[in-house]
Amino acid sequence: MALTQAPDSKFAYVVLVARRARQLMIGARPLVDNPRSRKNTRIAEEELTQGCLEYELPEVPEGAEDRDGKRRK
Repeated sequence: MALTQAPDSKFAYVVLVARRARQLMIGARPLVDNPRSRKNTRIAEEELTQGCLEYELPEVPEGAEDRDGKRRK
């Protein structure tokens, strides 16, 4: 299932913006008309907040939490 809203996790948000910014750096066209900035990271952030990007979050497997309830890497 592809998502278009910005993720709740700050880490996931940064990863998505960074990946899209890399695509823009190597020549991908912006998905927004008239971006407010010329910087690739700002354009990627704008695309994500406007819902132009589709992404999927990986499933967390059962038992991936340790004793303290924190996820393991």
